[in-house]
Amino acid sequence: MRHEADDAQAHAHHPTAGGASVGWGMAVRATLHCLTGCAIGEVLGMVIGTALGWGNAPTMVLAIVLAFFFGYSLTLYAVTRAGVALSAAIGVALAADTLSITVMELVDNGVLLLVPGAMEAHLSDGLFWGALALAFAVAFLVTTPVNRWLIGRGKGHAVVHQYHH
Repeated sequence: MRHEADDAQAHAHHPTAGGASVGWGMAVRATLHCLTGCAIGEVLGMVIGTALGWGNAPTMVLAIVLAFFFGYSLTLYAVTRAGVALSAAIGVALAADTLSITVMELVDNGVLLLVPGAMEAHLSDGLFWGALALAFAVAFLVTTPVNRWLIGRGKGHAVVHQYHH
């Protein structure tokens, strides 16, 4: 649980916290980090679901669960490598990634549902990979301003950057 002293420390590491001058570069990097974990999980989930002959709903659920798993795992790896205990690192990952991954998953799965035939496409179909690439691109564009907003308030990946020193 964070205390006022922790918040002050976070703001000291992030003088732009408050929103006005947060750069897009940090938001883009945070979103690319999120996209990497989401993409690994989504693709793996879709490959597993498709290979097992599952329907759309269970395949999508597996892909979303794996997207969260890999998204959180990337942060856990980085933060524990910086010397943070696993129990504290879990809190950091949850604080840093939950909203970003949620937005990314809502958008990219929404796009996939809107692309005609995308959910019925097989792994060997260009439509599958094209729709997935489009979904990730749209999700990236929508999630980047969310991450900028979070970082500007000392939240999201601003929490993780405390441990990069």
